[in-house]
Amino acid sequence: MEAAVTTCYRHPKYETYVSCTRCDRYICPDCMREAAVGHQCPECVKDGHRSVRQARTVFGGSVAGAAAPVVTYTLIAVNVLAYLGELARPDIVPRFGMLGWGVLGPESGVHPGPSVAGVAEGEWYRLFTGAFLHLSPTGGTFGIMHIVMNMFCLWNIGRTVEEQLGRARYAGLYLLSALGGSVLVYLIAPHSIVVGASGAIFGVSASYYVICRRLGHDMRAVNRFLAGLLIWMVVSALFTSWQAHLGGLLTGGLVSLALAYAPRKNRTAIQVVAAAGVLALLIVLVLMKTSSLTSYPG
Repeated sequence: MEAAVTTCYRHPKYETYVSCTRCDRYICPDCMREAAVGHQCPECVKDGHRSVRQARTVFGGSVAGAAAPVVTYTLIAVNVLAYLGELARPDIVPRFGMLGWGVLGPESGVHPGPSVAGVAEGEWYRLFTGAFLHLSPTGGTFGIMHIVMNMFCLWNIGRTVEEQLGRARYAGLYLLSALGGSVLVYLIAPHSIVVGASGAIFGVSASYYVICRRLGHDMRAVNRFLAGLLIWMVVSALFTSWQAHLGGLLTGGLVSLALAYAPRKNRTAIQVVAAAGVLALLIVLVLMKTSSLTSYPG
């Protein structure tokens, strides 16, 4: 009596006598996946991967996801592309730079005549867009070095912070720090147009300090780094927006404390609630300042 012919469950025309060690379904060489013992079918391999607990950093970020600093490289690319846009269209800065409340003249290129603009006029997007713009090659004290220095710092510090926090937490930290810098500019110097990623980068730098303390690193070099950062913030206040620097530093530090010291149990939920709380605080401050500016214009 002849033995029954068995075929691959995925390729019925393929005769085979090898079965999956997990589900016992017959599989052809194209469907075989090597296992610790024997072979498995593609579905069982996928199920096995889903059941394996993904490695996490101390802060809850995915170890596999942080293998390449995708977010850091993306942020650098966005800043560079925005800068190229500025070179092509000089009116981008007055249109999208961080401005709390002010009158833009016809020379700005935004409107044919004078126009009232800013966050207080409902242009909330400026709180974020200003953090992705930089000085023109001949503008201000630094010119093109403004974006060069910022992107160099982001490349150096951002990769380390992203590796520890993971992509999602790092992206949230960066955006909240950028927002925090813009909000302090809005509160203290609402009538000036401010551009630059410095606020966000100061926030990422504050996070680097918190991360190193949390991981128990030798703090001597880290303390020198932070001291140099604070000295630069004081010195640069003579020709840059210290409000954006300080706002980003405080916001980034506050968010990082929540990310670093949230208890392991319900860690992600606590981190999300803490970040949402910081965001809510910043929104309340913007609303209060807007009410003040629109009640007493000028």
